[in-house]
Amino acid sequence: MSLSFVLKEGFSSIGRAKLPAAITVAISFFSLVLLGLFGTVSLSFYDLIQELRGRVELEVFFSDSMNNDAAGSATEKMKGLAGVEEVSFVSREEAARIFSGEFGEDVVAILGSNPLPRSARISVQPGYASADSLALMVPAIREVAPGSDIRYNKAFLGQIEENARLFTFVTGALGILISVATVVMIGYTIRLAMHARQEKIRTMRLVGASGSIIAAPYIIEGALQGLLSGLLAAGALALLFELGIARYEPALYMVLRSSALLIYPSVVLLGLCLGFMGSAASVGRSLRLVVKKG
Repeated sequence: MSLSFVLKEGFSSIGRAKLPAAITVAISFFSLVLLGLFGTVSLSFYDLIQELRGRVELEVFFSDSMNNDAAGSATEKMKGLAGVEEVSFVSREEAARIFSGEFGEDVVAILGSNPLPRSARISVQPGYASADSLALMVPAIREVAPGSDIRYNKAFLGQIEENARLFTFVTGALGILISVATVVMIGYTIRLAMHARQEKIRTMRLVGASGSIIAAPYIIEGALQGLLSGLLAAGALALLFELGIARYEPALYMVLRSSALLIYPSVVLLGLCLGFMGSAASVGRSLRLVVKKG
């Protein structure tokens, strides 16, 4: 079985069943456009979540028993802990200057002394910015700085995790649903094509053609339909993002641009894969039915 024969038959099959093929391509096109939009938004949302996770900080307030040298030494040790991105030491004097800058009052002048503690600000790596990871990090910090008071925004972190889980579930479910619908539609078109050509299939069987020789053109037909749908969907998404959103909503375009550039080729590849899967899943069963009737 030559590759040229398979490709020729695959293209010919589409030409002989123009209306079903056109309907399948159109439905697959809209499905892939939706998947592309979901994918772009999902990737952009994931990038946003990672950025928010990168802003998670822990504040370590050292006990009064630790002087500047001990607190500075503890700060250096914290830099070697797992999940720590960056650590900055805040002396009591610097804390008083920060207080003055934020509230416009000199705490020393008001109270006659500086009650603000020495502290360290820890920036957490995005991969460790979860409740479970921080629960492991806090005891490690306390080993380095005994008696310290460690604080971070648990409510903010919990909200990030909750939104990430919900968004992943919703987009994942919709993506699977649309993908399955696309596979079923392409498979249905292939079954129609094989049913319309059942006499030819029986004849090929009688002259000794193997199942793979008969099935290959139909699998190629489904893959070509998926590929065409993917190319059209990628083109439509490019027009939407590069001409529409980029022109009228440039701020939104800058948020979505990096994700969209990944989605364009992904939609083409996904269309090809869905087309192949739909035709491959359908052709074996349809072939057995045609031969059985014969």
